[in-house]
Amino acid sequence: MNAMVETKTDEKLQSKFRNLWNLVGNTPMVEIFYTYEGKQGSVFAKCEHYNLTGSIKDRMALHILQKAYTSALIKPNDIIVEATSGNTGISFSALGKALGHRVRIIMPDWLSKERTDIIRSLGADIITISKEQGGFRGSIQLSEDMAFSEPNIFLPRQFANGSNVDAHVFSTGREIWAQLEQEQRIPDAFVAGVGTGGTVMGVGRFLKSRNPQIRIHPLEPAESPTLTTGHKVGSHRIQGISDEFIPSIVKLDELDEVIQANDGDAILISQKLAMELGLGVGISSGANIIGAIKLQQMLGAGSVVVTVLSDSNKKYLSTDLIRKEPLRQEYISSSIEFTGYRSLARMSGNTCL
Repeated sequence: MNAMVETKTDEKLQSKFRNLWNLVGNTPMVEIFYTYEGKQGSVFAKCEHYNLTGSIKDRMALHILQKAYTSALIKPNDIIVEATSGNTGISFSALGKALGHRVRIIMPDWLSKERTDIIRSLGADIITISKEQGGFRGSIQLSEDMAFSEPNIFLPRQFANGSNVDAHVFSTGREIWAQLEQEQRIPDAFVAGVGTGGTVMGVGRFLKSRNPQIRIHPLEPAESPTLTTGHKVGSHRIQGISDEFIPSIVKLDELDEVIQANDGDAILISQKLAMELGLGVGISSGANIIGAIKLQQMLGAGSVVVTVLSDSNKKYLSTDLIRKEPLRQEYISSSIEFTGYRSLARMSGNTCL
């Protein structure tokens, strides 16, 4: 290939990524008003269900693919193979197809039907792994085995890839700071559930680069405290976080203490956000809001606490999210009433372009 053809090919590829970044990132932020035990408060949340496929994982997937092309780690005819709990698989399926790739997704077989249906609708192949076959760890191992035995396989390796963290340094964290700066506000704390850990690590690194005093808290299910114990324990219903192990990109020594949310409480909060405010979000978003409210109670009234609404409720219509969830004594949802929200201005341009 001569230099002129190479230049045209590069320009075409760069144009594809510019177009895709117009559909990923630069999401709205809302300030959610609530009362807790009769006291008024508010927390801020990035509405990540506004991304291309409806989740925060689009940021990571697109950044990993762009970085891989820039570093010549992926070729146009490669098959993208990724182990995932669902949202990442959807992101790589859509973005991989947009870039002309075949996509193969490996995922545990206990995740919601909507996730597998969406992935199949995007033309990707799915391999499901049972708990007996190793669950998440088995899914990751199978992807590594495929890359070893088959030609033309590209592995994003979301649980170990530093570009996952960088995606949220370059986009999510930068947007949070800029949107709050327009309000003349400075965040006191950020909290988010840990799946791969890319969100909490990346957002944390950016925010701390602006103000080292900002607190960064990972969140885990109370029923399955993997971060606290260091290993898989118990089971939970918050799909997308606490995937049986602590990913290598998670550096707990860079983070503040772990916040916990009960899965039933997260379901109830997600239901309240939908029924009281019209914000249709997934179960992990409910957990994140619980974490944010708990943090604000710790830090005091008027503290600026930020989290993310990771995805929409559309991927959970076959789960307990749409069923009646019993209240338990340890839940805080019964003491919370949402009273409204307001949207903050988006940025004037995409931070990743």
